[in-house]
Amino acid sequence: MKNLLKFLLFVLLVSAAISALYDYRLRHGGLKFLAPTPEKYTLASSPSVDPKEVMGLDNLNKERRALVSSILPAVVSVKTSKKVVNRRSWGLDPSDFFNRNPRQFRNPNEEEMVQNSLGSGVIVSNEGHIITNNHVIEQVDQIEVMLSDGRAKTARLVGADAMVDLAVLKIDEPNLKPLKFGDSDSVQAGDFVVAIGNPFGFEETVTDGIISSKGRPNRVDGFGDYLQTNAAINPGNSGGPLVNLRGEIIGINTAIISRSGGSQGIGFAIPSNTVRSALESLLKNGRIIRGYLGIVSRNLGPGAKQTDGVVVDDVYPDSPADEAQMKRGDVIRKFNGHDIKNFNELRTLISQAELNKQVEIEVNRKGQVLKLTTALKEQPVDFKTARINPREPQQSPNNQGQADEPEDQPDEAGVLGSIEVGELTSEAMQRLDLPKSVRGVVVTKVSDNESELGAGDVIEEVNQQPVTSVAEFKQIVGSLDPNETQVLSVCRHRTRSFVVLRPR
Repeated sequence: MKNLLKFLLFVLLVSAAISALYDYRLRHGGLKFLAPTPEKYTLASSPSVDPKEVMGLDNLNKERRALVSSILPAVVSVKTSKKVVNRRSWGLDPSDFFNRNPRQFRNPNEEEMVQNSLGSGVIVSNEGHIITNNHVIEQVDQIEVMLSDGRAKTARLVGADAMVDLAVLKIDEPNLKPLKFGDSDSVQAGDFVVAIGNPFGFEETVTDGIISSKGRPNRVDGFGDYLQTNAAINPGNSGGPLVNLRGEIIGINTAIISRSGGSQGIGFAIPSNTVRSALESLLKNGRIIRGYLGIVSRNLGPGAKQTDGVVVDDVYPDSPADEAQMKRGDVIRKFNGHDIKNFNELRTLISQAELNKQVEIEVNRKGQVLKLTTALKEQPVDFKTARINPREPQQSPNNQGQADEPEDQPDEAGVLGSIEVGELTSEAMQRLDLPKSVRGVVVTKVSDNESELGAGDVIEEVNQQPVTSVAEFKQIVGSLDPNETQVLSVCRHRTRSFVVLRPR
């Protein structure tokens, strides 16, 4: 008992000593880690630059804020969803018997999933019409737009065109603030521009830059060329506006060149004049009306004496070109008074020309200059896919008695030699979840590890030349200079972009 009392007394004494020591250190500045001494600090009280010295930049800041705030109410986020059916390999879920209406019962090895995607759009009318890209809303079940004030509205699809890649939506909502279309023809390289959209789901993202160039070739359509800008454009910006200093739409952002999938300073927008023409055509006619000449043509090769002009490779029967008695081998130099430098210029002029009105076409036929006249018709719906001319083969002046058919070309040409492609079948379209408008060949294998292409990519164009079959791809590749840079139009994961391949 005495030992226990001694032990308890010892514990009390030790506790009292520790408490006394703690109190002493605390009173005399000890235990700093528990009670730190405040550090002395003095923050800068004035800016490093006198505001009077940068009044111009300050005004620029205020003007840019005013510009952006005036644009934002017209920019919307476009959210789409579609239901897809996936095959299930693990059998039947017993709960399906209890959770489904008998009328809705499907194959037990199938399950329904909803895929969501994001894009951008811009309000262009007081009635609630919205412009966006066709690839944003193609093959979806529901379209919803989110206004800048947070209101979510279900949108109705008024019309769309896959080739020009534009769609018109409509919402029934009062007090909207549409943006005005500017004149894209008056835009010049170096002009200041602002892009606003919904990249990666970050709504109302603002980026700025300049017009880098004009007249960049469109991916699959001749209805108008692209504007190039260095304003940052990323996935989700598609369909959003490119705006000038007056808050006018001068383009609709639609494509990028990128190795990473994100912005690398090379973006493309459909010019506003093209957009406005397409919008009015869709609203009035339900479709875009394009001019049609009825030829298969290509640029003159690098070995030609004069590189300006377009060679006629074939003429469709009963077409305006056929009625004008245009022949295979003719070189088109002028169209309705406009000099023709390349295939892209001719395609643009034809697609935008007034229908049923006489046009004059100047051609060079075996050294002789001829002026042909004809009236353009509306381009047939199947013009892009019906590429085989049923006309009997004509005799070539260089091969007497032989059909003027293209010779077999080697399959490899420089950077494209490492790429193997296959036909884009309906099964491949479904497996890759591609829009119906996609036409091209699918990449099946890439032997170059450093190539920017991958299996599953769909090549739609090579150097502005549309590709719809493996045979066409091989023919085009065989005619390329292996020492030159090649530009491919590619569809990857429902996103269209350009891929630049440079020789090593």
